[in-house]
Amino acid sequence: MSVSAARGAQRHTATPDAGIDARLEARARQSLGSSSDAIYRMVTGVLEARGIGGGTLVDVGCGGGGLWRVVSGRFSHYCGLDAVKYDGFPSEGEFQAIDLDAPGWPMADGVADVVAALETIEHLENPWAFVRRLRALAKPGAWVIVTTPNQMSALSVLTLLVKRRFSAFQDPQYPAHRTALLECDLERAAREAGLEPAEWAYSLHGRVPLTPWHYPLALARCFPRALSDNLMLLARRRDD
Repeated sequence: MSVSAARGAQRHTATPDAGIDARLEARARQSLGSSSDAIYRMVTGVLEARGIGGGTLVDVGCGGGGLWRVVSGRFSHYCGLDAVKYDGFPSEGEFQAIDLDAPGWPMADGVADVVAALETIEHLENPWAFVRRLRALAKPGAWVIVTTPNQMSALSVLTLLVKRRFSAFQDPQYPAHRTALLECDLERAAREAGLEPAEWAYSLHGRVPLTPWHYPLALARCFPRALSDNLMLLARRRDD
C-alpha cells in the first residue's frame, strides 16, 4: 500500500514470508508499506460521512497497517493482507501473507464488513481479477473501498502529454506501479464483479506541475478531480 508522491511517509522494513517469491518481495519493499495522510483523510471522511463501521475490516495491501491506526475506533477486528509483513504492523491485527496476483487466496470468502485496498490495485497485473477477489471477501451488502493514483489530474494529464506516461507510472515507479486505471476502468471492473459504485472521492492533495508544492486546499476543493493526485471509489456488494 503506497503512493509514490507521498512525502515524509513513514518507512517500514518488511519481514519476508517463506512462500513469497523474491521478486514479489522486492516490489513490495519498493512501495514502502505506507500511504499518504491525504489518502487516509479521504477514506476516513467517507466512512464518517456515511456512518460506516463495526465488524471486520480487511485491509488488502495493508503495508504497515497505517489505515488501522486512523480507523481502529470504527471496527472491532482488523485483518491485513500483503506480500510481506512490515515492522510496526498492529499487534492486535491478524496478518496473512498473500500474493495478490495469485488466482486463489488462502482467505475465507464473505468475512468482511468493509474491504479496503489503498494504493494497491495499480501494483497488480490483473485489476479485474483483483476486484473480483475484493468482492468475494465482502459480506453481502458490505462496502469495498479502492484508491489509486488519479490519472486525470492536471499533473498526470500534463505528464502524459509531455512524457507519454502518467505521472505515477514513470520509469522510477516501475515495476512497483504496473497498471494505470481511469475512473471508467475501475467502475467497469466493480460492476462486472458484482459491486454497485456508490461514491467517488478525491484526495484534495495535488502537486503543482514542475514544482514541489501542492495546491491550496481551498482551490483543490473547487476542482477536486483536476487537483487531486489520488481518487477513491466506494462501492457496495450487491446482495446475492
